[in-house]
Amino acid sequence: MSTTATMGELANSAVEFYPKGTRAVGGGGRADGANAGGEFGVTVTELTELMELRGTDALQKIQESYGDTEGLCQRLQSSTTDGVSGDPADMERRYQTFGQNFIPPKKAKTFLELVWEALQDVTLIILEAAAIISLGLSFYQPPGKESEACGDVSGAAEDEGEGDTGWIEGAAILLSVVCVVLVTAFNDWSKEKQFRGLQSRIEQEQKFTVVRKGNVIQIPVADMVVGDMAQVKYGDLLPADGVLVQGNDLKIDESSLTGESDHVAKSVDKDPMLLSGTHVMEGSGRMLVTAVGVNSQTGIIFTLLGAGEIEEEGKDKKGMRQATKKQDGGVAMEMQPLKSAEGGEVEDREKKKTSVPKKEKSVLQGKLTKLAVQIGKAGLVMSAITVIILVLFFVINTFVVEGHTWLAECTPVYVQYFVKFFIIGVTVLVVAVPEGLPLAVTISLAYSVKKMMKDNNLVRHLDACETMGNATAICSDKTGTLTTNRMTVVQTHIGDVHHRMVPDPGQINPRTLDLLVNAIAINTLLPPVNVILSPHPSSSPSPPPTQVGNKTECGLLGFVLDLQRDYAPVREQVPEERLYKVGDHLENRYTSCTHIHPIHPNTRYSMNRYLCSLSRCSFILDANGEARTFRPRDRDEMVKQVIEPMACEGLRTICIAYRDLPCNPEPDWENEADILSELTCLSVVGIEDPVRPEVPDAIRKCQRAGITVRMVTGDNINTARAIAVKCGIIHPGDDFICLEGKDFNRRIRNEKGEIEQERIDKIWPKLRVLARSSPTDKHTLVKGIIDSTVLEQRQVVAVTGDGTNDGPALKKADVGFAMGIAGTDVAKEASDIILTDDNFSSIVKAVMWGRNVYDSISKFLQFQLTVNVVAVIVAFTGACITQDSPLKAVQMLWVNLIMDTFASLALATEPPTEDLLLRKPYGRNNPLISLTMMKNILGHGVYQLIIIFTLLFIGERMFNIDSGRHAPLHSPPSEHYTIIFNTFVLMQLFNEINARKIHGERNVFDGIFANPIFCSIVVGTFIMQIVIVQWGGKPFSCAPLNMEQWLWCLFVGVGELLWGQVTLPDFHSNLVARCCCFVSVLQMEVVSTFKRSGSFQGAVRRRSSVLSQLHDVNTISTPSHMRVVKAFRSSLYEGREKPESRNSIHNFMAHPEFLINDLIHNIPLIDDTDVDDESELSRYQHLHPALRKPPPPPRPAPGPKTL
Repeated sequence: MSTTATMGELANSAVEFYPKGTRAVGGGGRADGANAGGEFGVTVTELTELMELRGTDALQKIQESYGDTEGLCQRLQSSTTDGVSGDPADMERRYQTFGQNFIPPKKAKTFLELVWEALQDVTLIILEAAAIISLGLSFYQPPGKESEACGDVSGAAEDEGEGDTGWIEGAAILLSVVCVVLVTAFNDWSKEKQFRGLQSRIEQEQKFTVVRKGNVIQIPVADMVVGDMAQVKYGDLLPADGVLVQGNDLKIDESSLTGESDHVAKSVDKDPMLLSGTHVMEGSGRMLVTAVGVNSQTGIIFTLLGAGEIEEEGKDKKGMRQATKKQDGGVAMEMQPLKSAEGGEVEDREKKKTSVPKKEKSVLQGKLTKLAVQIGKAGLVMSAITVIILVLFFVINTFVVEGHTWLAECTPVYVQYFVKFFIIGVTVLVVAVPEGLPLAVTISLAYSVKKMMKDNNLVRHLDACETMGNATAICSDKTGTLTTNRMTVVQTHIGDVHHRMVPDPGQINPRTLDLLVNAIAINTLLPPVNVILSPHPSSSPSPPPTQVGNKTECGLLGFVLDLQRDYAPVREQVPEERLYKVGDHLENRYTSCTHIHPIHPNTRYSMNRYLCSLSRCSFILDANGEARTFRPRDRDEMVKQVIEPMACEGLRTICIAYRDLPCNPEPDWENEADILSELTCLSVVGIEDPVRPEVPDAIRKCQRAGITVRMVTGDNINTARAIAVKCGIIHPGDDFICLEGKDFNRRIRNEKGEIEQERIDKIWPKLRVLARSSPTDKHTLVKGIIDSTVLEQRQVVAVTGDGTNDGPALKKADVGFAMGIAGTDVAKEASDIILTDDNFSSIVKAVMWGRNVYDSISKFLQFQLTVNVVAVIVAFTGACITQDSPLKAVQMLWVNLIMDTFASLALATEPPTEDLLLRKPYGRNNPLISLTMMKNILGHGVYQLIIIFTLLFIGERMFNIDSGRHAPLHSPPSEHYTIIFNTFVLMQLFNEINARKIHGERNVFDGIFANPIFCSIVVGTFIMQIVIVQWGGKPFSCAPLNMEQWLWCLFVGVGELLWGQVTLPDFHSNLVARCCCFVSVLQMEVVSTFKRSGSFQGAVRRRSSVLSQLHDVNTISTPSHMRVVKAFRSSLYEGREKPESRNSIHNFMAHPEFLINDLIHNIPLIDDTDVDDESELSRYQHLHPALRKPPPPPRPAPGPKTL
């Protein structure tokens, strides 16, 4: 599916989204000043026509009309340096003249429209037609009714004085249908309202950086106005049209508008036009906003498609209905108010269908669809059979057994019976068809999404919530996700000295110190500007300084402050316009700038990762600040003595270097290879990014839950491996692989350089760390895991990402997590869930909620299918034996209401517990109805059927009342059938409590008071049942019951709880296990006795056959047996010394000699075994990747211990 939403979906709740007092121009429509400049020197029409031009045409237009971009700024009363004033009056004028930056939301459906949609249900339509026919016929009195020509079919209802009340049943059915429709419409209305609230929350998260009054601030995208000076940077999604006024290697992806996949270079002197809905793929700059809302290019396209104008809605009704359906299904919740492009990308999406594969239907959706179809078919068959049997019995009994003939005056009477039979059949279908299933899914997802916000999970695609519950693998970034993303320089090598802590400034040569401070201050100046904000003096205790911008660069700025120097004066001397950025290549991980000085030679400072930069250094500053030759062997020595030890401690290593360049001739700035050579190394620093304290426990929970966590990072392999050990991703003794991106690519490609799935399958099960990886490597790994067939179950993969280039991997993954703090707009757009705190622990919360959704639906299914089975069998059996259904149409509609609406609300809102993480993922191929659930359904179904049939056939004798069987048409309600109905409902009510537990738990009341919704619904349903039985009367076919009858009904209902304990799967197995334990202990004691007595060897031989039989009996085959045996044996051997295995990976931390002091050298970097060996693959294929293999036995060898 496309991750780009329609404009109507993107701008959902305008009233909720925008501040009060900014709505003078309604709906973001075209401003009234479209043809008049007003107080500004340019009109909306002129700006719109300008933004339709490209390249040299646009430049020519700007020069002819405004002179240059500065002149355009003046016309718009803005400034290229200070932006607009930001005064409320000025903002209001701009809103009035140029419009607002939002698209009118698609009109929400009214309640009446939702009622009309609910009425379109086929079964309800059939029921309505049958009820109307029944209602009409009930007023017809056949002329031959006084005689017995029509037989006794009309019965003696009139004897009771109720002959004129036959209309009540038809009216009650219509009233019940109205109730069902109103409840359905209300649920849809509340669901849409909730989704719009979620959409509003997503929109409020979307902000953009602008300059106002000379201050750089972040504002909601909707508050942007024409004339704003917006700062654009790598990863941004442009929210408005504009003209570039200053840029650094800016490249834009305009495929959302033009369909061209190539990135377009933007510059002030060649092509300065920037369009909304496009992505910034490289570089940075400043943009003068010239068009917003429907006046922008994407807004115009959206309007032309008919989604922004009310009069155009009819033309695209079909497409908009599909878009709405998509949103209601929970798969199109997008976040950008102006990320229009749905209209502009229609053609482009068709082109890209093959290049960007759609995600598969979620696990739960697929299973529910299949199950609903199966149940619907079964219900239709049972309904048809019920009607056929009722009609056949009536025809045979009336015209064959009693010998009546079909008389014209009896036709209405016979038709009433046929209509009654038809109504019974339709009500069976209504009860059988699980129309409450989508409602349960919707309620559960909406409830979970709302709660997940508190756990820092902002869900954009609702199906991702439950998909996460089936996750088997998580590919996580390191920085900010597993670590705190608060960088601090803790070690440095400067002046031939390796300092284990930040040195005193007096220990550094003054010239070297000046060069170092200048290099850091200038390299961190380009947008986004990085600063460190000191805490407020009044804060107590004093928090650490706030880092704003790139965290690595902020760590370096903190290093400058630790050296008792200030970076601000250096930046003031070097304004941004006097800097020339040579390159910013993420794949090579270097950043370099050039300081253009009018007098002194050009000095270029380069701040780089060691791997790329250190090899480019030809000189290094010594302790005296003098440059000396940096030979290859010196470089290798530094790597071995400085960089690798830093990396082994989990530090990120950064090399800071510079180069003096002559003014004449001016260097060729486009030749980056030449510019980035013959550098002089200033320093190598080690930056610490501590592991989040909660991450190791979160990863342990994932591993216990059967989820394999893999680290995919751009850091070097030593750093990545050290962090992986600290987090618990890898353990000493595990059979795992750590690879760098280049080695990974080499292993998965054949001789022709093509990726082969078979090669990936030999690597990914053991792979735990992928270091020095590019976004392409991440995408390849994710795709390889998903497409793999090594394991029986297809892997469900979750991926975290924060960069623009992570988009493909986030889209390919089953669930994509974008970082809410460090993530780019492009990454957020491609994601399914946004982590608002960038914390791995939040992913574990998402797993819990996902599994809770799956469990909630399973609970509802267990409850609903029990009702289905019993109701259908009772109606079918009643039709076959008594030519009537013990449960009347209105009663079954009430049961259906309990089952569908109330039960789904009660069972779908259960809060998650930590126990959810103690189970393995359900798997894609496992049936939705587990064996335990099937046992519960059948067990409770048998109990209810026994009770119902007992009451049906001998209930009148048990309670000494009149029988309700074979009652004539329009007969008054009977106590007999009322007891059956009341008992049936109360059994469902108490079985609803049983349905809270689906994994064989014994205490069904555990945590019940943690869900007030459940308690309220159970109590409320019971009260309503009392009202219906005692005062429902003819409409509900109920006769009031006395206290004794109520107590018996209540007793049988409570019996559901007792019966639930009996049907638990481990009830009988525990009994068998106890017997097996007794036999096992008896066998051990007998053997022990004979071993202590050597004179009884003959007796041992004589008893060998007996012991063999005892051994056979002691065979343990179930987990519950094993638990009991282990518990018994642990108590048996309590107090005795037990041998411990030193090789166990589960207890290695318990021994002092296993404490990890030198983590890196004791853990293999890359598995030395040949992964191409077929025997290795076959040895591993039967293992789940989340399960650890036992380590090989230790081999004695000299030297340090290897873990």
